[in-house]
Amino acid sequence: MSTLASHTERWQAYLRDCRELTAIAEPMQVSGRVTRVAGLVMEAVGLKLAVGSACTIPLPNGTKIEAEVVGFNEDKLFLMPQSDVEGVVPGSRVFPVEPVQSLPAPGTVNHPRRRPSDRGRHLPVGDELLGRVLDAAGRPLDNLGPLHARHAAPLNVRAANPLGREPISHILDVGVRAINSMLTVGRGQRMGLFAGSGVGKSVLLGMMARYTTADVIVVGLIGERGREVKEFIEQILGPEGLARSVVVAAPADTPPLMRLQGASYTTAIAEHFRDEGKHVLLIMDSLTRYAMAQREIALAIGEPPATKGYPPSVFAKLPALVERAGNGKPGGGSITAFYTVLTEGDDQQDPIADSARAILDGHIVLNRSLAEAGHYPAIDIEQSISRAMHNITESGHQQLARRLKQLTSRYQRNRDLISVGAYAHGSDPVLDQAIALFPQIEKYLQQDISERAGITESLQQLASLFP
Repeated sequence: MSTLASHTERWQAYLRDCRELTAIAEPMQVSGRVTRVAGLVMEAVGLKLAVGSACTIPLPNGTKIEAEVVGFNEDKLFLMPQSDVEGVVPGSRVFPVEPVQSLPAPGTVNHPRRRPSDRGRHLPVGDELLGRVLDAAGRPLDNLGPLHARHAAPLNVRAANPLGREPISHILDVGVRAINSMLTVGRGQRMGLFAGSGVGKSVLLGMMARYTTADVIVVGLIGERGREVKEFIEQILGPEGLARSVVVAAPADTPPLMRLQGASYTTAIAEHFRDEGKHVLLIMDSLTRYAMAQREIALAIGEPPATKGYPPSVFAKLPALVERAGNGKPGGGSITAFYTVLTEGDDQQDPIADSARAILDGHIVLNRSLAEAGHYPAIDIEQSISRAMHNITESGHQQLARRLKQLTSRYQRNRDLISVGAYAHGSDPVLDQAIALFPQIEKYLQQDISERAGITESLQQLASLFP
């Protein structure tokens, strides 16, 4: 018996030694190597990864570069870095990163050790983000400490089944008189805000962020100047608006991959709140910068340009992003989205503007001439439209809006004749009425940034214009 006990003890000691060795041993990692760096794209061989997979590239100085697979050609992978490629040397190793599928609260059992690139697939979402300003990777920019988010969501998901969504049937009060009365927005609608530079789109977005009757506001500042990020948060959004908002900022100096990720992350945050049954206002400034980021990536990996320098993938990405917004299941939450679209040189036929008009549920056009004349918000009523307005408003409201639009159009078409005194009063009864009411109409369509105009108040003032 003593011999058997001694033999058993030796095996137990051997097993303990094996366990200790395996505990400190690092598993073998599959890796590839960098073969080429050209502009925005790195090429790597030795790995077989799907498009969209995350990678890390260790540098000689001890830091790492995070990258994403954006394409491949035979055995070569095209990687787009999330930061500068400074420090990458020929033959640098490339390690794939497995995504984390969930994000339990810190300190709980089964809390995963998250590597830096895990943020590229699943990013934090939830109530802990309210009042915070984040970058495209989910890192705080406001110096208010860590997020402590209990939930994470994937960046890229398919849009919901259109037959499973609740129809647009409820009016959303955005607090802007011209929109409430003339371009009434429904809850779950997706609108485009078309404007050139310096026409007042950021101010109008700030007014809607302050005054819209929504549970949560999610703002994505994609590809804009870094200076505008702080100005929008402090001066336009304000403390009251920020308290119920989440701001994701991916300024113009960030790599194109991070600008794309910022737009997807903004939408993912809004989707999380919608799935919780909340009504979300999603503001993205701008959809054009998102398209430009995709154009940079597509051209860098060799995709041929199609329309005015934009590759076909750009026009496939736009509806994939926009369709994620909208209503959820009947009785659930909603995402009402406003996307700004930059019209270069005030050209409404720009390819991105033209594509956005086709996939959105309406467009609000800001006119430079109105802005230069001191008319704010500079909404061009004639060129703007809300495609859901007829389904959510009463016939009396529609008749009043149509009448105001007719008078405005008639006055604008004859403005030169009126200015030089060439029009004879009595020649056109409709134009006579337009001339008499135009000062009141113009005053009605203007609104100060500090003024809120509810839907009921807007309709009462609209009715009072016509005796």
